[in-house]
Amino acid sequence: MRLIRSCVLYMALALSANTALADIQEAEALREGDMKKLMFHSNPRDISTAAFVTKTGEGTLQNFAGQHVLLNFWATWCAPCRKEMPMLSELQAELGGDAFQVVTLATGRNMPVAIDKFFDDIGVDNLTKHRDPKMAIARDMSVFGLPVTVIIDPEGREIARLQGDADWSSDSAKAVLQALIDDGPDS
Repeated sequence: MRLIRSCVLYMALALSANTALADIQEAEALREGDMKKLMFHSNPRDISTAAFVTKTGEGTLQNFAGQHVLLNFWATWCAPCRKEMPMLSELQAELGGDAFQVVTLATGRNMPVAIDKFFDDIGVDNLTKHRDPKMAIARDMSVFGLPVTVIIDPEGREIARLQGDADWSSDSAKAVLQALIDDGPDS
């Protein structure tokens, strides 16, 4: 009986892994333009368990379990971030929900008042204003330079990374993300 249960479990895990791989391959095939910089990992990577600062306390990336997350590391002094943030806002407005979330994480010394001014100046009001003031999460996830965007799967693993800014409002970006969301656990 134990052997049968082990075989069933192994087959389920193998099918799940093959499905996830097929989903990633489908998403990779949709990359055009700036999205060519989005590199999918051959093996998912662990994400940081360090806490970040929220408006009301602390949170962790594990709070987003069960969702695909587009995690953007940025700073108020970062010119490419200023250009990219409205596109991330548009992405959140269009695709955000139970299955997908854009999460922004200001890395380094970004004072809350400066973050508020940054968002006000660019007309963004639907994105998170989380902070990583000691750069613990950025360090844990090997973020060197800004902006950096990572995609986290519903199991809480980094599956892709894009160094630098990108046109997140492009049809290609939306198609890549929609392919991942559509093939998620609740689709």
